[in-house]
Amino acid sequence: MSATVLGGLTPLTLRLASRAERLSTATRRRSVPIDTRCDGRIGAPSDRPAGPHIGPCRRRTLVRCRTVNSSTAVGSCVVEDASSVGGKEKTEEPAVSEQRQAELSAFRKMRQERRKNIRREQMMYMVTAIAATSLMGFLAVFATYYRFIFLRGGAANFPWVEFAATLVLVFCGVAAMEMYARFAHKVLWHDFKPGWALHKSHHEPRMGPFEANDLYAVANAVPAISLCAYGFFHTGLVGGICFGCGLGITLFGIMYMFVHDGLVHKRFPVGPIANVPYLKRVAAAHKLHHSEKYGGLPWGMFLGPQELKNSPEALKEMEALMRLGKREETRELKNRLRKATVQKKPLQDGNGPSVPSPLPMPA
Repeated sequence: MSATVLGGLTPLTLRLASRAERLSTATRRRSVPIDTRCDGRIGAPSDRPAGPHIGPCRRRTLVRCRTVNSSTAVGSCVVEDASSVGGKEKTEEPAVSEQRQAELSAFRKMRQERRKNIRREQMMYMVTAIAATSLMGFLAVFATYYRFIFLRGGAANFPWVEFAATLVLVFCGVAAMEMYARFAHKVLWHDFKPGWALHKSHHEPRMGPFEANDLYAVANAVPAISLCAYGFFHTGLVGGICFGCGLGITLFGIMYMFVHDGLVHKRFPVGPIANVPYLKRVAAAHKLHHSEKYGGLPWGMFLGPQELKNSPEALKEMEALMRLGKREETRELKNRLRKATVQKKPLQDGNGPSVPSPLPMPA
């Protein structure tokens, strides 16, 4: 009998019945609880236990979907406060023991304290970096003006040849420091045991804003200050060359601090520097050095991607790290936009507190 009835149905009727059944199943699956206090993430469906990130909250919100037209499979979803819907079915709260609640509370408190410590350390290091950069920049500009203009009696007696030599040595000093950093990083800081005794603090979890490896920055400042001082107090071509080398070492140190400490290791925010494409490649290459997968490569900093050209596997992993970084940036941007939307544009419910905007029905 049932076979006869099914045989009499037209194909259009069968398709409409199948589509209505699929829509009904999808509608039931979309009725999931939302945790409105815990960063707005959707909780687990009723047929699956909630994840560890969903804890007990003050208010539960329910997403309900209804069908507008079964023939076109079009529906809409509305957000309702479960406490303000009279006579409707409420979502049962998961049974959480007192011990579990205490563990979650302790974990949240520890995480908040850790975040405060990280922000405090970043602020302290950022203040130090900005102060050091401002001081060295001011001294460099003042020393250049005093040496080339004030001591010469004005711009009429400006020593163009000496100034050109100084300017060339500034760029040469930056390039030479990149080569020296590559050599010192491998030979003096990794292979040499006394050097590794300080540098290993950079390859271990850092506790506090500073680490023992920061002493190398102080050690590298000694030749820079010495060369600048000699060139400042001695006129002539040799003095200009020494002055330019000292300025080049200083400029490389400032660049290294912002890219290595700020961009790569997140010791302080660097602002728009993080959006430079080549510096993103530099950061990904330096992360490979800390993974110690390819014999410690790359040893240099700003030319790190060039060191990986002879290793195709390292290049592929560097590209994968860059793609991962892009996804993390996109996810962070979406989270910030979502939080800003919920905070700035709430919907006022007549019987209760404000609730988030209605969620669009997924395609």
